[in-house]
Amino acid sequence: MELDMQRPLWSHLFYRLMQTLLLFGGVLLFRIRLRGILHEPTEGPVLVVANHQSHLDPPMIGMFFRRPLNYMARETLFKFPPLGWLIYTLGAIPLDRDGVGLSGMKETLRRLKYGQMVLVFPEGSRTRDGRVGVFKPGFCALARRGGVQLLPVGIAGAYRAWPRTRPLPRGETIQIEVGPPLGPEEIAKLDDTALIAEVRTRVETCLAAAEAHCRRTGR
Repeated sequence: MELDMQRPLWSHLFYRLMQTLLLFGGVLLFRIRLRGILHEPTEGPVLVVANHQSHLDPPMIGMFFRRPLNYMARETLFKFPPLGWLIYTLGAIPLDRDGVGLSGMKETLRRLKYGQMVLVFPEGSRTRDGRVGVFKPGFCALARRGGVQLLPVGIAGAYRAWPRTRPLPRGETIQIEVGPPLGPEEIAKLDDTALIAEVRTRVETCLAAAEAHCRRTGR
C-alpha cells in the first residue's frame, strides 16, 4: 500500500480509514463490485478517466484503489463545513463553475508532478439521462505532462442509484470496470481529437462490460 509523502501522516491515515468505511458501506448498501484492479499502475502519475453518473462516483471508484485517489469537486462544496474539510482531507481539488480554472489546473499538475493519481470526468458534469455525454478536451493537456498514464474506468448502476432527480441515493447494484492504461508513448502519437476519441472508446468499452455484469447478476 503506497504512502503518499505529499500528505501529512494524519491525513493519510484518515484517508485509509474513510476508504475502509466506504468499502464496507458500498458493498452492503449498493452491492458494489470492481473488476480490473490489476490494471492500476503501481507508480507514477496517473489520470483516471471515467464516465460520470452520480455524486457517488468519486468515493465509489476511489475506495478500491490501492493508491490514494485525488479528484475534482465544485468550489462551492468547500464552503460548507464539515463537508469542505472532509473532501479537502480526502484529496479533492476545487473547481470553479466553468471548469478547472487556473488554480485548479495548477494544483492538478502539481499532484501529477509528484506522481499521484487524479480522477477526472471528461464530460464535465453528471449525466442527465444515463448516457455518456460529450468529452471535453481539458484532460488532454494534463495527459501530456511528465509521463502521465491514462487509466480508463466505466461505472454502471450509479445513475440508477442516484440520478439528478433524486434528493438521496437508493440501493442499486453498482459495477466498476477498469481497463488497461494508455501509456505516455501512445498518448504522444495522438493529437487531441484522436486522443479524445481513443479515451472515449476505452471508457465506453469499460462501461459496456460493467453494464453487462450488472445484467448478469439479475439486479
